[in-house]
Amino acid sequence: MTPTGPLDGVRVVEVGTLISGPFAGRLLGDMGAEVIKIEPPGSPDPLRTWGQAELDGQHFFWTVHARNKKAVTLNLRVPAGRDLFLDLVERTDIIVENFRPGTLEKWNLGYDVLRERNPGVILVRVSGYGQTGPEAHKAGYASVAEAASGLRHMNGFPGGPPPRLALSLGDSLAGMFAAQGALAALYRRTVTGEGQVVDAALTEACLAVQESTIPDYDVGGVVRGPSGTRLEGIAPSNIYPTADGSWVVIAANQDTVFRRLCQAMGQPDLATDERFSNHVARGRNQDELDKIIGDWAARREPSEIIATLSEAGVIAGPINTVAEVVRDPQLNARGMIADHWDERVGRNVKGPGVVPVLSETPGTIRFAGSARPGQHNDEIYGELLGRSAAELDELRAEGVL
Repeated sequence: MTPTGPLDGVRVVEVGTLISGPFAGRLLGDMGAEVIKIEPPGSPDPLRTWGQAELDGQHFFWTVHARNKKAVTLNLRVPAGRDLFLDLVERTDIIVENFRPGTLEKWNLGYDVLRERNPGVILVRVSGYGQTGPEAHKAGYASVAEAASGLRHMNGFPGGPPPRLALSLGDSLAGMFAAQGALAALYRRTVTGEGQVVDAALTEACLAVQESTIPDYDVGGVVRGPSGTRLEGIAPSNIYPTADGSWVVIAANQDTVFRRLCQAMGQPDLATDERFSNHVARGRNQDELDKIIGDWAARREPSEIIATLSEAGVIAGPINTVAEVVRDPQLNARGMIADHWDERVGRNVKGPGVVPVLSETPGTIRFAGSARPGQHNDEIYGELLGRSAAELDELRAEGVL
């Protein structure tokens, strides 16, 4: 059999719904793991109905978020479902869950129980605030985690309300850190043979990407606030209007790159002007510098600006809509606009490719999200766990599957 990625042969069981935990499962599946997605019978993951586009009554968040996952149904709240789950644990490397802390324990499926059945199993737990601490019991959503962590306070424009991000960034960040933790635990298991718990919190994932905000406050009492389209003290790095009314990003805050920008604009003297000659000076005179660059850009078409600056070694680019992203030649050349065969609508549906790109064992998209809950029940419970057709029929009749 042809390997499907670096995690070929690794089995992941995913329980929980919506975004953070399932995003971790998607990342592991992209890298070749066999991911088994559990949904309660009669209560499918709400993500099946998410997404703003609709075709034949179907929505398409599920198409990419559940890709490379085999769908089974199982009621973990009843003894027969719990027993079947523990049989699956024996044959599993990683369990991913994103319930409120204590939920698995309530079902008598805490890590102590899982480890008794499989000492090497790794339990990845994604939650709002983590498994410990005074707020561990609280449910968490990305919007609240982004706000509580300080991330949202820095979003928007000075003097205005902090808007929410246009996507659930906190969920994605937590999912990425959870997948990273799973890989670290998987590597450690090769040395010790023992599994462990990976504890990823939405709030902490949002906190982890905030650069120098904490030391800046600790040392200087600086409370970083919203800065609109730029970063305060980092100049030039902003968006600038062009001749056709669109915007481009120009980032030349490094001294060497700023000198190239000055040459490309035909204003080499700016590089030695004491107001702009180094990083600190440019940060102090940011408004004045932005006006100079803005005046230069406003007289030119965006394609001319980007071509001129790219040739000069200055970082610049357009602000693309998704329509432009899908046509982007660089992303397409890298396989980042990828087809997913979605059997629900009988056609390919485009989505994001697999990140990162590996030279020897690249990840793959084998199939889109399953068309229906329980689609792989016979394969997993019958072929993998050895349950007979009669047993499966009985479990269905009892509401276990």
